[in-house]
Amino acid sequence: MRDMKTSALTIRLDPTLDRQVTRIAKRTGRSRSEVIRDAVRRQLALARFQDLRRRIMPLAEARGYLTDEDVIREVS
Repeated sequence: MRDMKTSALTIRLDPTLDRQVTRIAKRTGRSRSEVIRDAVRRQLALARFQDLRRRIMPLAEARGYLTDEDVIREVS
């Protein structure tokens, strides 16, 4: 991991989610904090993707790209 300053964040997890985080951490040999950081990174990336897609869709539709298959067909 890069040498960077970090900040602490306290979150509350329901018992089921807490067990799932603990199980994944043990199974992968990572800390619970690493598992949560990875989950937050993935969620933020998904949110950025969805926002970008929402903003681009009107432009794509105007050019005739109505489905993911239309785009894949064009770039393949």
